[in-house]
Amino acid sequence: MTNPSPRTIVITGATGVLGNLVSKTFAAQGHNIALLDRDQIKLDVLTGDLNLPTERLYARTIDLLDAQALRDSAEAVLSKFGSVHALIHLVGGWTGGKTIPEASASDFESMLNQHAWTTFNLLQSFAPHIAASKWGRVLIVSMPVTIHPAAKMALYAAAKSAQESLVLTLAEEYKESGLTANVIHVRSIDVIGEGKGTTPAEIVSAMEYLFTDKANKVNGARIPLY
Repeated sequence: MTNPSPRTIVITGATGVLGNLVSKTFAAQGHNIALLDRDQIKLDVLTGDLNLPTERLYARTIDLLDAQALRDSAEAVLSKFGSVHALIHLVGGWTGGKTIPEASASDFESMLNQHAWTTFNLLQSFAPHIAASKWGRVLIVSMPVTIHPAAKMALYAAAKSAQESLVLTLAEEYKESGLTANVIHVRSIDVIGEGKGTTPAEIVSAMEYLFTDKANKVNGARIPLY
């Protein structure tokens, strides 16, 4: 399920299990890969594994809360590859296990930073460039807890809800440009093959479909993959 011409794909959180597979899958299909991560050692390992020629790879350690650094990276990616076609944002952890009265303000701030603010900064920096390419994809992975809240998950659910709102609103704002923005919903990611949750391979397979022209009409959707 490849496209006829190579795209330039920005991937955040690429050094995680899912991010690794996303990076390797799309690199193997001939696309240009731009990696943004905060761990230099893990980033070096991944770039070594990808073994891409320098003209097809951009890698930078970055704090996604630094809006100016992201704008600079967006310009650098555009300058190197001539265009930007996609953003796959995979950064963000989980803080939970407490009721709302038990939770701390710092925990909530951490969740908002990881999910909402990083997404806001990324979309501000990259969305105009992606839209300018006349073919674009923006993808995040989330959980259905944003639709059906669960006890002791309020902070995560609120932050992910904000993230989803940003992405789904982007889908409306740029729908005439050829840019689509979607959310893949999983209950959990089965990173060790326990047979529970959604495997990284299943998630990547859905992403591959969304990258085809057959998926041009799939926009502003929460796609259940569980």
